Amino acid sequence: MGKVFIQVIIMEELKKKSAVETDKEIVFSKAIKAGKRIYYLDVKKNRKDEMFLAITESKKIVSGEGDDSQVSFEKHKIFLYKEDFEKFINGLNEAVNYIVQEQGPIESKHSNETENGENANEIKIDIDF
Repeated sequence: MGKVFIQVIIMEELKKKSAVETDKEIVFSKAIKAGKRIYYLDVKKNRKDEMFLAITESKKIVSGEGDDSQVSFEKHKIFLYKEDFEKFINGLNEAVNYIVQEQGPIESKHSNETENGENANEIKIDIDF
């Protein structure tokens, strides 16, 4: 019985250490709140010290009603690597432009100005290679 107890403690310590190491790999993070969804843009480093972008969509799900309601979060992740940035940005711009052509300009449900006073409808991406 003593060995099992020690093994459980060791496993819990390893999980804690792994969680701390995972947090260290995030070097930049930006959260974008949009209605029931939050988008996280996390710049992380892999074991080779190479950076990549992790995009996470987190959507709040409420099941049940009243006192029996439970809140959970549905998450989807995309990992985008430096060598794919240009192609991804080009594809994203094409897709956004297609939607604008078909359905008209983007009408923001939020303020059209960002914290910097810039127009939120403009897509500006500055990436150094």
